[in-house]
Amino acid sequence: MSETASPVRRGRLLRFAAAFAVLLALIGYVVVQYVTGGGAPRCTVRAASGEGGPTYELSAEQAANAATISAVGTTRGMPERAVTIALATALQESGLRNLDHGDRDSLGLFQQRPSKGWGTTRQILDPVYSAGKFYEHLAEVPGYSRLPLTVAAQKVQRSGFPQAYAKHEPDATLLAAALTGRATGALTCESGKDGGTGDPVKVRAELVRAFGPDVLPAARTSGKAGAPGAGEVSVPVQSTVGTDGGRAVQRGWELAHWAVARSEGLRIAEVSYQGRVWSAKESDRGWRSASSQTSAKADIRSKASSPDSRMDEVRIRIAR
Repeated sequence: MSETASPVRRGRLLRFAAAFAVLLALIGYVVVQYVTGGGAPRCTVRAASGEGGPTYELSAEQAANAATISAVGTTRGMPERAVTIALATALQESGLRNLDHGDRDSLGLFQQRPSKGWGTTRQILDPVYSAGKFYEHLAEVPGYSRLPLTVAAQKVQRSGFPQAYAKHEPDATLLAAALTGRATGALTCESGKDGGTGDPVKVRAELVRAFGPDVLPAARTSGKAGAPGAGEVSVPVQSTVGTDGGRAVQRGWELAHWAVARSEGLRIAEVSYQGRVWSAKESDRGWRSASSQTSAKADIRSKASSPDSRMDEVRIRIAR
């Protein structure tokens, strides 16, 4: 009896092991889809070198949060390295998702704890606030920009797994280069194409929340709030940074990438800057050269807004 039972038991064990392996793979897939927002509109960031360089893909939710983290940092005058540290930290702590739960009372993008003085629950769940608190603490770390990323992040976070931040540095570096505007046309997003209508007043308000009141006098809106065919928000970037032409160009791409990263939530249909355009309807093409007709119209608008100089502007058209 035992001679025949043993192979049967072995067969059952093998089938059980195979089924268990499939179950583990399925669980892993579900977890990855949950963390990365699989199935939803996606965004891709590329190296400044363009084709052939490294890329990083993330969900629309992650891109929107990353854009907020970057905007808050640059508005505070923090360098690109600080933005990289912040993005790597948020990637590790929350997967760039604004979580309403965590270890003990940890919350938000950076898993900050109300009980440890980071703020109230409501404040920490505001990405602008939580990013600002992170930079506030990072700025107090002597020589943080010269420290290894894991060391700088750990001095702010006091994590039980400080080395975990290191694996996110390459992706955070790509994101920071695009979102601070140093890499041009480097961030593109797919469109959900759900037919929703946007509101230029809301877009303008979000610009001010992310980049501060200095952007307010420069930004102009057209179209009635909430109306079909809403309109456009235009930001003459030179007036937000003074006469530094190089910084103006970088600032322009920073604003343009922010708008693309926020396009899904704010129902942004098109973003144009420096003769290049991203549109929700043709999001699979990424940033492309604007037509001569579009460029001519942009040039007319530019001259009309500043008769004495050709002032580049980021134009954000809202979904109709």
